[in-house]
Amino acid sequence: CHLFCEVHQSLLQQSSPQHDAAVVAKWLKDNKVKDLVKSHLMYAVREEVDVLKEQIKELVERNSQLEQENSLLKTLASPEQMAQGSLSLECFRQSPWRPGR
Repeated sequence: CHLFCEVHQSLLQQSSPQHDAAVVAKWLKDNKVKDLVKSHLMYAVREEVDVLKEQIKELVERNSQLEQENSLLKTLASPEQMAQGSLSLECFRQSPWRPGR
């Protein structure tokens, strides 16, 4: 707004045509620079979004595979193995050395 206000004020004061032209040229140049920066940023953001979408897709696929493996293992495991697995999982959850603690 500052440059626009400057252009507007300059035109109202009817200063020299050279000064008015310089102010308008500066204002236009600044806007072109802003538009260029904006377009570059938008391009970079779109690229990053595409990368993140692909990572999400891969993680969803991996999660689905792991859920299928888990389901299969549960059906193949004996009740004793399931009980032992539950006990091991509970010990892991309570362990002070587990990652993330």
